[in-house]
Amino acid sequence: MARDQSVRPLLTQFLRPYRRQLVVVIVLLLLQAMGNLYLPSLNADIINNGVLTGDLGYIVRVGAVMLVVTLLVGTFAVVGVYFSAQSAMAMGRDVRRALFGTVETFSLRELNQFGAPSLITRNTNDVQQVQMLVLTGLTMMVSAPLMAIGGIVMAVRENAKLSALLVVVIPLMGLVVWFMVTKAVPLFQVMQRKIDRINAILRENLAGIRVIRAFVRTEHEEHRFAAANEDLTDTALRVTRIFAVAMPSLMLIMNLSTVAVVWFGGHLVDSGQMPIGNLTAFLSYIMLILTSVLMAVMMLIMVPRAAVSADRIQEVLQTEPALVDPTTPFPALAPALGVVELLDVEFRYAGAEASVLRGVSFVAGPGKVTAVVGSTGSGKSTLVNLIPRLQDVTGGTLALDGRDVRDMPQSELRSHLGFVPQRSMLFSGTIASNLRFGRPDATDEQLWHALEVAQAKDFVSELAEGLQAPVDQGGANLSGGQRQRLAIARALVRQPLVYVFDDSFSALDYATDSRLRSALRAQTHRATVIIVAQRVSTIMHADQIVVLDAGTVAGIGTHADLMEECETYREIVYSQLTADEVA
Repeated sequence: MARDQSVRPLLTQFLRPYRRQLVVVIVLLLLQAMGNLYLPSLNADIINNGVLTGDLGYIVRVGAVMLVVTLLVGTFAVVGVYFSAQSAMAMGRDVRRALFGTVETFSLRELNQFGAPSLITRNTNDVQQVQMLVLTGLTMMVSAPLMAIGGIVMAVRENAKLSALLVVVIPLMGLVVWFMVTKAVPLFQVMQRKIDRINAILRENLAGIRVIRAFVRTEHEEHRFAAANEDLTDTALRVTRIFAVAMPSLMLIMNLSTVAVVWFGGHLVDSGQMPIGNLTAFLSYIMLILTSVLMAVMMLIMVPRAAVSADRIQEVLQTEPALVDPTTPFPALAPALGVVELLDVEFRYAGAEASVLRGVSFVAGPGKVTAVVGSTGSGKSTLVNLIPRLQDVTGGTLALDGRDVRDMPQSELRSHLGFVPQRSMLFSGTIASNLRFGRPDATDEQLWHALEVAQAKDFVSELAEGLQAPVDQGGANLSGGQRQRLAIARALVRQPLVYVFDDSFSALDYATDSRLRSALRAQTHRATVIIVAQRVSTIMHADQIVVLDAGTVAGIGTHADLMEECETYREIVYSQLTADEVA
């Protein structure tokens, strides 16, 4: 997708709501610039008509005017910066909100395309770069050009002959700025990618800290992080070296310009062609012009990096999610029952040569437990990801109560589901807040009942705070079995039409597993239950077992039927259980 390689489209989009504040800022900065241009003229008048003539009254009168103008300029600057900061911070908030909202609509495909570390960088570091550009840009983009142009006009007005110095000075500064920008822009692009890399390694290490320590790989990971860190530092140093050369060069040109003005201006004063007050004013205008150029350089330093960041932000905002709601949702044909039907379902990842699932067909109805088993890589988790539309089928039909899930709003589809993923995810907060995640109005009694069914009531009751016991991010302060049981309880609190358990009993011991399955059957006797399991003992008593083998259905039936008819199922069973246990 082609994108405008600049920061302008993003600013145009997100600063539009703050037009009035921006107009106020521009007016205030214009007044500030005009005041700054007026002060050197007043200073020249004091020297020429007050100091040289000894007129103390004139000095006091014009000095009072200068004081008032200075106070006004300071007031305009403070108020202008206040509104600039307000607009910049509000814009940053809006961009972060838009990024987060867009990412929330992404399917697994888009999330994998960008990667979590990159999305985090774009919502933090990249937004901050654009935000800082707006903050500094609002205070400089108006005053700098006005002071530069106004300074040139006023300098020519003071002495046209001496103004010829600007013809040499400004192009020299322009060459330095051009060199700096052309060298820095590619490096800024590289820097953002290397920041992504740092975030990826850091996130991976924090998530896998126990594995790293268990395999004594701490030193290896330290070296890996150090290499990425050193790589980023080297790039940052290259950028810094460019500015280390450019900024002193600009200051040298600025100081030499001042010396040249004093030298040639001194000769003009000595010959009587220019009053000393006018020379002082001319010197002030030269400083204003060169300061404005330096301000522009500061902006040019920030613009390339902000443009790279804006492009990365736009890349996310302009990405169309693969999963979208239908323009005209297909109306429900009957009261919702929770019948899940797969008809010749196929799924293939983008760019893959072969399909992960092919020709999968079965019906899971209310009041029955449908189990899905298969060897590793047979497509079990892919299959259950299709039910809540975390991914879309690439062939065939997946329907809920006769409606293709692609013809339903995603929120409506998922409101009928209680999904327990393979990796139990809990959020920072309390046990109660996690259980109410899908049903905020659930009572404490309903929470305790769900915990009892999920075999989690005992360990929660033993906690001093009970339902208000804190949960760390990801449930890090709980064991794997506790996290699984709380995730199951969270689904039960919702009381959906369809329960989907993606290998959600793997961390439970056999006794707890047995009690949980017994309690679940009583609790979910009117709902459709789909269980993906690696452990055969978990699903032996299911009403229907779907056996997957390399993405295809190898058999469907009860445990007894499949033991007689399905070789793949028998192999799975005998790999886990003895003949006596099977009997």
